[in-house]
Amino acid sequence: MTTLEFSYSLNKLSSTLKPFALKLTRDMDDANDLLQDTMVKAFTNRDKFTEGTNLKAWLYTIMKNTFITNYQRMVRRGTFVDTTDNLHYINSSDSQIENGAYGNFAMDDIQHAIQKLDDVYKTPFMMHFRGFKYHEIADKLQIPIGTVKNRIHIARKLLKEDLVVYRHKN
Repeated sequence: MTTLEFSYSLNKLSSTLKPFALKLTRDMDDANDLLQDTMVKAFTNRDKFTEGTNLKAWLYTIMKNTFITNYQRMVRRGTFVDTTDNLHYINSSDSQIENGAYGNFAMDDIQHAIQKLDDVYKTPFMMHFRGFKYHEIADKLQIPIGTVKNRIHIARKLLKEDLVVYRHKN
């Protein structure tokens, strides 16, 4: 495949790669950067592409690997490693003071919302919250496992709606 044909194929496939880039990055600017990085890497490594294989899959692989590499690089940059001989605890919980008021207010709101649930939803929800597995809840309440899952789902939905409405009132 000539350089011109390869370039044309890349250009043609770039529109199919953009949604994948957006799915990975969840940001339009980052997706555009990822797409551009992918195209540059593909073009500079065109000699490694075997003609007759799936170019689209090759580009998706390059994009995925580029995203992973960039993400790992970003995580490494954000990690602080203390290499000094003094072994101090950075951000030690011993030296932190937290204001628990906001958390207490939020917990009160959550508890109030849970208490407003009908027992038919509250019981399986609280059992699941305490760590019971779906099958254990189904056995204990003597109801089908699908009903347990449905009631927990409805409880979560009702709690979310109640807490969102409550948050907008205050």
